[in-house]
Amino acid sequence: MAPDLTITRERPTGPDLALLMERHTADMHADTPPESIHMMDASELDQPQIAFYVMREAGTPVGMGAFKRIDPSHAEIKSMHVLAEVRGRGLSRAMLAHLMAEALATGFTRLSLETGSQPMFEPARRLYERAGFTECPPFEGYVLDPNSVYMTKVLA
Repeated sequence: MAPDLTITRERPTGPDLALLMERHTADMHADTPPESIHMMDASELDQPQIAFYVMREAGTPVGMGAFKRIDPSHAEIKSMHVLAEVRGRGLSRAMLAHLMAEALATGFTRLSLETGSQPMFEPARRLYERAGFTECPPFEGYVLDPNSVYMTKVLA
């Protein structure tokens, strides 16, 4: 990571995170039917069972990611997003690596996620595959949905 790039645990309701939340929301609604959108807004992410992280470049928020406790050994990645204008520099890969390391350090041995099946989500699916995630059946309340791809990875 570049020296002016940091990833820290923060509250998702921070006043300077509005742009990240707006862009994430817009992306999730751009090509997905409402019934297939599983994103959480800032207030929903602001819960004790969710660890929320912000990536900052020279103090400016450029990315975010979180994981939500499912059970003592299993967590779900939520709200991974990097601003479009800084993509292509490995920042999503850095955020994903950070989330995996933090989840493992917290005691989780498995991470799962839900992402879209539409073409706009192809880069995200490739990122997760390169990090060792594989497709799996729906988990923790999800159901089969042609607009969703479910993935999981054993951490330990």
